[in-house]
Amino acid sequence: MLDKIIGALLPAVITIVLGYFAARHHDFGQDDVPVLNRMVIGYALPLSLFVGVVQADRSDLLNALPLMGILAVAMIGTYAAIFALGRVALGYSAGLCAVGALAAAAPSSAFVGAPVLGYFYDAAADIAIAVSSIIIAVVLLPATIITLSLQTGGSQAVRARQGKAAAEAPAPAPGSEVSVGGRIVDALMQPVVWLPLAGFVMVLLNVSLPQVFAQSLDLLGQASAGVALFASGIILAGYRVMVNGAVMAVVLVKNLVQPAAVLGAMAAFGYGEPMLGQAVLTSALPSVVVSVMLAVQYEVGARETASALFVSTVGSVLTLSVFIWLLF
Repeated sequence: MLDKIIGALLPAVITIVLGYFAARHHDFGQDDVPVLNRMVIGYALPLSLFVGVVQADRSDLLNALPLMGILAVAMIGTYAAIFALGRVALGYSAGLCAVGALAAAAPSSAFVGAPVLGYFYDAAADIAIAVSSIIIAVVLLPATIITLSLQTGGSQAVRARQGKAAAEAPAPAPGSEVSVGGRIVDALMQPVVWLPLAGFVMVLLNVSLPQVFAQSLDLLGQASAGVALFASGIILAGYRVMVNGAVMAVVLVKNLVQPAAVLGAMAAFGYGEPMLGQAVLTSALPSVVVSVMLAVQYEVGARETASALFVSTVGSVLTLSVFIWLLF
């Protein structure tokens, strides 16, 4: 089984390393990261999330409601706990807490989940992957983007979508900023938020997307994880990997605390296979890569988030092995 875990995680590690060496070789620089980020956040990632959500079968999704409830409690609970700890106890900014909470709570199920869960659950693994992706797309991403938008005055997201020229434009004069409600609307209007929500509504209404259309959209969507990981490597080349208390706390929560809590709670309530293993292994997957993209877009903790992603991905070779040994 170790070869399956390594096979699932090695592409992510290699892609980050390739980005690192591309930057060190001066083929890419820190100025290129916002361009790659705009492509991922504005186009590739929304399409990837939309196709992943809309292809979920409605009946399978309804049958998986218990699994969805368990993962929702685990992921949303982790997000809320980390956000509150960072904001109240440690005094970090709301934006930094939101990015850190997303990195600690959301697993990279869409990228790493298929080979790991598929080894044990075959086609049934698709449901766990879809369920976790829906929770991320419908709850965690909007919450993070709204928080970041409120902290940055609502202008950063607009500038990121409008390109470099807009990003270099002078900031709005005092008193001309949009209202809080306007910032929230602006955040919700980003494709990475409303497109997955549209897919979720389509699934609930049992509206299917033609396969040829889904494949056409997914062509660009498949680039989201690779480009995001490559950009993370570029970031790390400029700033170096940071291993401090905050980074290690995020990694420990994502890789150990969250899946251990899921395992303990489900065992205490008498849950067994296959739901037990699906929930625990999904929770034990490394941190989601979109946390780095949002950190870059809003200029909030990019170095720390990229470091946490790298350490979480490498460390999950060990931590996933531990949970698989406990389960099987």
